[in-house]
Amino acid sequence: MYTIGAFSKLSHVSARMLRHYDAIGLLRPAHVDPDTAYRYYDEAQLSTLIQIETLKSYGFSLSQVAQLLPLGQQELSRRIQRRRVEAHRELEELRKSLRRMEEDILRMEGTGMLKDQYHVIEMEAPAMRVLGLRRTISIGQTHELFQALYREMEARGLRRAGAAQLLFLGEEFNYESMDVEAQVAVSGDHPDVKEFPAGKFAAVTHVGPYETVRYAYDALCAWLAAHPEYKVCGGAVERYLKDEAQAASPEELETGVLFPIANA
Repeated sequence: MYTIGAFSKLSHVSARMLRHYDAIGLLRPAHVDPDTAYRYYDEAQLSTLIQIETLKSYGFSLSQVAQLLPLGQQELSRRIQRRRVEAHRELEELRKSLRRMEEDILRMEGTGMLKDQYHVIEMEAPAMRVLGLRRTISIGQTHELFQALYREMEARGLRRAGAAQLLFLGEEFNYESMDVEAQVAVSGDHPDVKEFPAGKFAAVTHVGPYETVRYAYDALCAWLAAHPEYKVCGGAVERYLKDEAQAASPEELETGVLFPIANA
């Protein structure tokens, strides 16, 4: 049997953490002296403690670790595989955040103002014949939404005749629940084809990865603040002028961001 101090040295887990594991029922001491309340651990508990620390290092919470400990090897392996998929997704999001930080730093050091990178224009956009598909999605499901739209286009015997675009229709923006409509300009006749109406827009073109398109929104908001004679009269439109099928790399993507405007 080991005292809590000796067990801590042996396992390289602090005594404070061992007390916490005891308090939450994750790893109870093998014996507690009724007179002194000293905790004692046995060698057999080392393997359990190693497993706890390993699962923690994989990103499982302590409550999740408690659920995993009793599982057999096959089910535990499945849970770890699922966690690996989640970790890859988290890593990719972290990489995107790091890229955005680096780009922000470079832009700020180079110009001092992100909006200086963009030229906002007023434009009269003509009407377009489009096929649309409206859904409530998370921001990560945008690609799948457009793939579904293109399948619907082919199923109706229509041909693509211009850019695809995404209309934001909700009352507010929510990364996890966006009310949007994917549209693509088409040629051919079908009852589901409709008109995207002509209108006046404040517009800007973003060149580069979609993850940094927010800079274009910043530029449009700054432009609107400087032009109080206009008000926004509808949801934003992202028009994919040069999409993934046409660009050799994310740096070559071209996205038009349009705000419908009217006189204030």
